Amino acid sequence: MTAERDGVPRPSDSDIDRAVVVVFDRQRDLTVDEGRWAELMRRVLTEEQVLIPWEAGLSFVDADEMAALNVAHRGVERPTDVLAFGADDGSAPRGPDEPRLVGDVVICPSVAAANAAACDRPVEDEMALLVVHGALHLLGYDHTDDRDAERMESREQELLGPAAASGVDPALAPAAATAVTAEESGSL
Repeated sequence: MTAERDGVPRPSDSDIDRAVVVVFDRQRDLTVDEGRWAELMRRVLTEEQVLIPWEAGLSFVDADEMAALNVAHRGVERPTDVLAFGADDGSAPRGPDEPRLVGDVVICPSVAAANAAACDRPVEDEMALLVVHGALHLLGYDHTDDRDAERMESREQELLGPAAASGVDPALAPAAATAVTAEESGSL
């Protein structure tokens, strides 16, 4: 850890290289900038002080796959915009160089596009919100009651900041993401 922001140690560039987002794009409805969204997710998890090393997944799926996931995990028979599947809450024992497996965020870009159109905002803003929303769910944020929803929404806005339209708030962690596509990692 090197620099500090608001009294909180920030990770160094070498630490950032040990924060990995593995990206899977299994849909063809919209072109997604995998690196951009992996960087945003990495920055959110870093800003939330997830101890390095860690690894997380970010998947983009079509409406049929999202509907199947939504039925299987929530009992809701329709596609949704984002689902989050937490894995390790940080308490599992592991070696010093063994990454924490934070979990997986699954986003349906076609539902995101429909939501963006309904709210008359750019699809990029909606995608940024979904990446942040999903990453916060991995860390235990929820919106089951009004108090939790207010806390989560407030944190989303802090993380998105004024640069939501550009996808990544430069006030978050400074280094480039380590994004690995499924093909690169060999884990299809």
